[in-house]
This record gives sequence, structure tokens and C-alpha cells, in this order.
Amino acid sequence: MNDLSNYRKSYEKSELLESNIPEDPINLFNRWFHEVEDFDSGEEVNAMTVATIGLDGFPKSRVVLLKKFSEEGFVFYTNYNSEKGKAIANNPNICLSFFWHGLERQVIIKGIAQKTSAIVSDNYFDSRPDGSKLGAIVSNQSEVVPSRVFLEDNLKDLEKEYESMVIPRPEHWGGFLVVPLEVEFWQGRANRLHDRIRYKYQDDYTWKIERLSP
Repeated sequence: MNDLSNYRKSYEKSELLESNIPEDPINLFNRWFHEVEDFDSGEEVNAMTVATIGLDGFPKSRVVLLKKFSEEGFVFYTNYNSEKGKAIANNPNICLSFFWHGLERQVIIKGIAQKTSAIVSDNYFDSRPDGSKLGAIVSNQSEVVPSRVFLEDNLKDLEKEYESMVIPRPEHWGGFLVVPLEVEFWQGRANRLHDRIRYKYQDDYTWKIERLSP
């Protein structure tokens, strides 16, 4: 057994107080995102965990890249026929989380996922390198394949097929917009008395701000 009970770290880099936060969680997320980016910790600042409830009834989480955020919500892209895509189609209630260890911060977002428009998906797909476009076409994401060589051979065939051609976005690939209902900000503090501030969306289109016990 690997006993990790003696792993300790004191969190003392910042604080999160009601007197210094905006009324809108997206504004606070924007502030934190760029502070982490400016901190230059070597983190992939837009890496986030997406948790879904699978068709088998089990929760599953995986790391994907956030590609856009605004007052509307948070956007990422995937294969709609993947395990993740099928889970969201069956139950659009999902959770996003960010952990930025350099500044001892965490953000947890509960929301509802919906497909982005075809135009939004097309525009992002067109911005990708050709290799990434072909990878999206060749991969039947989450399906069993016989070998790595099988994938690489299929990719070579596609490279020949689309040589000097515009590579179209496959219909089964596109974006999800996660519309937030709750956004929790966690700031590590000394003695495990961490700051936890939660924004909850209200029926009157405002956000209720609450402090949670650590």
C-alpha cells in the first residue's frame, strides 16, 4: 500500500473575498484565467476536466481543452459519436473543472451542454491544422481499433485523398456550449480554511453569491 497521509502543502498565495469579486462569475473567471496565464507556470491554462454520466450510469471524467468562453458559457469541441458525445446527448447535465496548481485555484462549473451551431463548428474546424482535421475524420473516437498501425495507415490514405483539397468538417464533429448554472471558485488558504465562493443562477437572471465552508 502507498500511504499518502503525510503529503502536506500549505496554501498561502492568495485570497478570495466578497469585497473584491464581481457580480458575474464569467468576469471573475476571466480575471483568474488571465492571472494564471500571466503567472507563466507552464500550465496549459485552458485544460479542463469534463465529467458526464455515461450510458452505463457511471460518471466519467476526462481532460479536454476549453476553446472559448463568454457570457453565454464555455465551449469545447469533440466527436459527437464518442462516448462523451453520446453521454451528453443522453444527459446534458455536465460538470467542468479547472485546477491551476500554480496559483492554488480551482473552478467547478455545473451546467447544461448544447451543440453549437454548424457555423460555429465550421469556423473552428477551418482554423485547425490539416493534420488535426484529418485526425478528426479518421478517428472513430472511443471505438475499439486493432492497432496503432491501423490508425496510421488510415491517416496516410486520407492524406492522399485530400491532397491539395479543402478538408470538410464531418457532421459528427463539432462544439458543445456549456451554459453555467453554478460556478464555484476555490482559493487555497492556510490551515485548510480555503475560500469557496459559489455563484448560483437565479430565475430573475441574476447570480446569487454564497460563501461555502471549506
